[in-house]
Amino acid sequence: MITLPTGTKIWIIAGITDMRCGFNGLASKAQNTLKDDPFSGHIFVFRGRSAKW
Repeated sequence: MITLPTGTKIWIIAGITDMRCGFNGLASKAQNTLKDDPFSGHIFVFRGRSAKW
């Protein structure tokens, strides 16, 4: 179990994300798509093509 600070948002990005873009590319997607700072302390969840869920 992970305890998160009060007010922490969990963003689940719909669709398939190309995970080859690395950390910087994912941070850029969070910033451009969600208009949120990727270093804000919130949690961003991306799904790769090979995910089984």
